[in-house]
Amino acid sequence: MSIQAINVRNQFKGKVREIIRGDVVSEVDVETAWGIVTSVITTRSVDELQLKPGSDVVALVKSTEVSIAKL
Repeated sequence: MSIQAINVRNQFKGKVREIIRGDVVSEVDVETAWGIVTSVITTRSVDELQLKPGSDVVALVKSTEVSIAKL
């Protein structure tokens, strides 16, 4: 399943493997069938998406940016 409303071609379904929290930004490691994808997103976004290890997500890769969408 892909997210159709977002114009990003490279979408990798996976599970959150690890979250390294910071005061402002956090690193989110996503384990996919093709390997680990790491995203740096705001800690507020981590909290609002209620991300935790094991959460099902889609890593949306565009250029050098990796976004996260919770499934």
